Amino acid sequence: MLLVQALGRLWPDIVWSKVSPARVVSLPAAELPGPRWVRVRNLQCGICASDLSLLNVHVDAAVAPAALPGNQRIYLGHEVVSVVEEIGPSVSRVQPGDHVVMDTCFIGSHCLSQERDPVCAQCARGHYGLCECASTFDGPRAIGGGWGDGYIAHETEVYPVPPELSIDQATMVEPLSVGVHAVLRRPPKPTDHVLVLGSGIIGLLTLQAVRAVAPGCRVTTVARYPHQAEAARRLGASDIITRVDYETVAKLTGSSYSKALLNKGMLLGGFDLVYDCVGAASTLEDSLRWTRAGGAVVIVGIEFAPQRLDHSPIWYQEVDLIGALAHGTDEWQGQRRHTYAWVIDWLRTGTLTVEGLITHRFRFDQYRAAVATAQSKAQARAIKVVFTYS
Repeated sequence: MLLVQALGRLWPDIVWSKVSPARVVSLPAAELPGPRWVRVRNLQCGICASDLSLLNVHVDAAVAPAALPGNQRIYLGHEVVSVVEEIGPSVSRVQPGDHVVMDTCFIGSHCLSQERDPVCAQCARGHYGLCECASTFDGPRAIGGGWGDGYIAHETEVYPVPPELSIDQATMVEPLSVGVHAVLRRPPKPTDHVLVLGSGIIGLLTLQAVRAVAPGCRVTTVARYPHQAEAARRLGASDIITRVDYETVAKLTGSSYSKALLNKGMLLGGFDLVYDCVGAASTLEDSLRWTRAGGAVVIVGIEFAPQRLDHSPIWYQEVDLIGALAHGTDEWQGQRRHTYAWVIDWLRTGTLTVEGLITHRFRFDQYRAAVATAQSKAQARAIKVVFTYS
């Protein structure tokens, strides 16, 4: 990992070399490790920014999750729709031929997948991605991921999708759930002015989630590239910022802007809610300074590196800083349901859409070209790049 980090800028193709911690290999088909395990064949899988960060080793070994032994080996690809091919004798959740999407395999094992009794407090609440025992098990773990022809998982690590969903819709259930879970962590009110910072795929899906939860609120987005701005406008952004500066934000929010020597400044007033879909130190620092007193910043995207930032607005303006990891069980309008259930219902009704978001498709043997396209947002005008298997 250290060698790839040191040489990566001078030799980008090092990630495909023998010194890289990433491997593309053919493995023999493994036996199902237990009676409640399933084998699936992949149909289509998206390339996520987290996949690219891991592939390119844009991960600092000092970040907290890197200390957990369960994160020492990861199979890339989690935005995947598959068909069930084989089930163990005790499986009740799915049948051969069913379409499923990956639920928690990428995050790691949990109490249900390890058939632990009693379960931890987080799993009891339905937040399996936050399992307190995720890295303490000696039992079997899922084998394979979305970047390949199939994988083996416990039945609780996959989620059935209805046959009326198209393959594209099913592929986007997982990334859509990231946006929906983030928004339901701190739902906007109809009168709120909301900022979605970042208009990559997660930013665009978070924008849709904001519109689904609070259709009448005002939503501003930050878009780096013209094709992202076009997509944000089509998906319902009220305002689009292409050049970010404090004076523009102050004018847009009707707030006052003060700056001083050696200080980029601060707003009094600002957005009611900010969903930071980038998660860099610079965007988090700006988000905290652009949020009104008593507002909230939700971290949707993340850079896997320790960050130095001014967190004084959390104290000085009582701004809430909230994390949102993937998906889980979310409450909305008095109901608690799996995030996927909300997303599937909203896809059925047209409240959420995937139209125009999948911009590039590749066979898996074209993985180098696929990764290059996903990393080249400006030139390729890429939003979501997927592998298709047939």
